[in-house]
Amino acid sequence: MPTTRLNQDPHRVRDPREKNLETAIGREVREVRRARGMTVADLAEATGLSVGMLSKIENGVTSSSLTTLQVLSAALSVPITSFFRRFEERREAVHVKAGEALEIERAGTRAGHQYRLLGHLGANNSGVVVEPYLITLDEESDIFPTFQHDGIELLYILEGEFRYRHGDRHFHLQAGDSLFFDADAPHGPDELTKLPVRYLSVISYPQNGSA
Repeated sequence: MPTTRLNQDPHRVRDPREKNLETAIGREVREVRRARGMTVADLAEATGLSVGMLSKIENGVTSSSLTTLQVLSAALSVPITSFFRRFEERREAVHVKAGEALEIERAGTRAGHQYRLLGHLGANNSGVVVEPYLITLDEESDIFPTFQHDGIELLYILEGEFRYRHGDRHFHLQAGDSLFFDADAPHGPDELTKLPVRYLSVISYPQNGSA
């Protein structure tokens, strides 16, 4: 009776990390190829691999043998270890349970204005820092904080109604509305119409900048 080897079993359950590795290698091959100004056809000619095979490698559809990786590294003039860079890098995630967000004080914060930081990722490969806040305004005031900082900002209104200033423009915001803007212009709420006001503020800025 013939036997079937494990690595030939079409029903074998693959380790998810195996697929992650294929994807990481494929992305790196594609980026290096593009950085060299090469098309897939150019790389196929330089390596002797078919365009179809290279497409499968770059899309993480197939596993590359060590020999194939050596051929690719030679054609692209990079060390073979560079193909594993994305797989080995640590990816961060921040989980904040309900009620456990960090309450902070921003410049201009007044009583009744609550800013809760929902997460923060520092140095990362994107070169961008993102800070999501849950902001609650539950007291009327004639004086409102005005902010101005690097980057861009997205507001999504969860509850309430108010007027928001950005530069020399004013926007009437209510639940379900959003506002996306360049944060380098002076901005902030300047009239509260219906309290309490709750909204998400997502700020993104370069790692060398500051919010």
